[in-house]
This record gives sequence, structure tokens and C-alpha cells, in this order.
Amino acid sequence: MSRITAVDPNAASKAKELLDAVKAQLGRVPNMMKVMAQSPAALGGMLSLSSALAGGTLKPELREQIAIAVSQANSCEYCLSAHTAMGKLRGLPPEELAAARNGDSADPKAQAALQFALAIVAERGRVTDGAFTDIREAGYSDEEIAEIVANVALMIFTNYFNNVAQTKLDWPLVSLEK
Repeated sequence: MSRITAVDPNAASKAKELLDAVKAQLGRVPNMMKVMAQSPAALGGMLSLSSALAGGTLKPELREQIAIAVSQANSCEYCLSAHTAMGKLRGLPPEELAAARNGDSADPKAQAALQFALAIVAERGRVTDGAFTDIREAGYSDEEIAEIVANVALMIFTNYFNNVAQTKLDWPLVSLEK
């Protein structure tokens, strides 16, 4: 059971409009959104950042791989399960989904992004000159690097939120144990 009460998406509240938009996009309202809806400001902020990043330069598949890597690093079973399911829907093969948990990919450029994302998490944003050189040498532009950082920040927010709330899992379970 979640530590924070989920909001009924049908109940009249400030969050109803946000939850209706989620349902229109996903076909359902995941438990994380219902729980986060206790604060329409928090839910709205998360949805706005997520929407903005969806319109960015990083491919959706890479954003899911980053989400998986960061969720594993932050021990967030809810997000790991959700983004593994979303990655599968985006056509990522099972071996890429599994590899992303360790910051690995068969694609060297994607692997560089995943390793950079994990360095951001491990170093709390204070990445080494070497890590920055590696992401540059992999061919990432300033815009793409900024978006990698933003995707990591979004995942840290949702990971921490779900870890604090102990949001009830409503995705196929992906255990934190590898």
C-alpha cells in the first residue's frame, strides 16, 4: 500500500484535468500519477518536463534506456518496471532493456549516454572532465548533453517520489536484483 493516498481520477479536484490528459495519452492512469496528483503542482511539473523532453532531440528509445539505468541506480522498482514496459512498447529488444540496467548498450553512442547518465547520478552532477570528454567524443552536442542531464533529473524526481511514497506497482514487475 502506498504511503501517500492515490487520488481518484474521477473525483473533482485540481488534478482531474491533469489525470484526464494522462489517460488520454496512455489509455490509463498509472498509480504514480494518481499518487503524485495529491500535489497538482508536483504532477503538473513532472508532466510538463516529461512533455518538453519528449519534444527534444534524444530518441524515445534512448530516453527509456536512460530511465532504466537511472532507476536501477536509484533502486526504484516502480520506475524500473514502468520504463522497461515502455521501452518494450518502443521496440527495444529484451537484451537492450536488460543491458540498460547496467548502463550498457550494443550501440556505442547509446552506451556513452548511459554511462554519462550514471556518472551524473553517482557524482551528483559533478561529473569528471573525463566523463565529459567521453560524452563529447561519442558525438553528443551541447543540446543533447543538456537533455541527458534533464532526463536524469526527471528520473531522480520520479524515482525518489516513488521510493518515498512506496507507490503500489501497476506494471509488470522487473526486480531490482539482476
